[in-house]
Amino acid sequence: MAEVFLDGFLDALKLLPFLFVLYILIEILEHRTAMGRPGRAITGKFAPLIGGAAGLVPMCGFSVMASKLYQKKYLTVGTLFAVFIATSDEALLVLALSSLPVLEKVFTILALVGVKFVLAVGVGYGIDFIAAHCGVRPTLREALVPEHEHEHEHEHEHEHAHKNVHDREHDVGELSVCEHKHESKWTLYLFSPLLHALQVAAAVFVFNVCFGLLFYFIGQEKVVGFLQGAGYWYQPLVAALVGLVPNCASSVVLAETYALGGIGFSALLGGLVTNAGLGVLVLFRERKEWGRNLLILGATFLLGVLFGYAAGAIEIFI
Repeated sequence: MAEVFLDGFLDALKLLPFLFVLYILIEILEHRTAMGRPGRAITGKFAPLIGGAAGLVPMCGFSVMASKLYQKKYLTVGTLFAVFIATSDEALLVLALSSLPVLEKVFTILALVGVKFVLAVGVGYGIDFIAAHCGVRPTLREALVPEHEHEHEHEHEHEHAHKNVHDREHDVGELSVCEHKHESKWTLYLFSPLLHALQVAAAVFVFNVCFGLLFYFIGQEKVVGFLQGAGYWYQPLVAALVGLVPNCASSVVLAETYALGGIGFSALLGGLVTNAGLGVLVLFRERKEWGRNLLILGATFLLGVLFGYAAGAIEIFI
């Protein structure tokens, strides 16, 4: 049982640098510094493409960063989906170290990465397109929108823009040291980001231990057996359910079961499309938006099931 707490601590420790850099970035963006103004890569037309590429990196840090930026309204919902769908957590590393034949191993990893990237980018752009045509602005933060796009807006909104910078909503439960106008730069860009990063890392540690204990008492062998015994046509659905668990253990179980021949590629794809790593935990820390977060999680699950079954149908005809 001790390894559960150790794994949870190490996961939180690995996330800490990502979170620290993330909160520094948020402070830069919120205060409209010279560095913040040109930073439109995360909200521009290439955002879902960049998000899909970042999600492919075999670590959960990018899904966590995407969740926080989305909560702060610096990411579109399409870009968030792109990161979540592309994320595979530790599955790629498990496959790379598995006992599969080298050619099969290389083919599986390349196919998985390629398919997930295409799906992530396609879904990301599709969701942003639908949102834009339903009257929802894809980017909500005024700070990152070019000035000429706001020439048609009312003049009084521009006059009060600077006044409202410090009124933006901070995370619930987080100690806000960014609301005062006369803070030093050390406090603004070092101590405050570090404090926020430590708070999120602590929450990740608690949730990781909880889910780690769940897998510990259930037994990884039982989860693997559950996947293996699901039957070919039920495996994508079952794998997607396993992928919902916001812990690296779920991606590891999916990859190990595939390497043992217990599930097919379609089930592996469906489970890893659903699995968004620790980003889901961070997303659900926003207690005011549980309905929205459940909708995002449900849509991710449905996409995982859909893509899993679609891949299974293709396998039959190949």
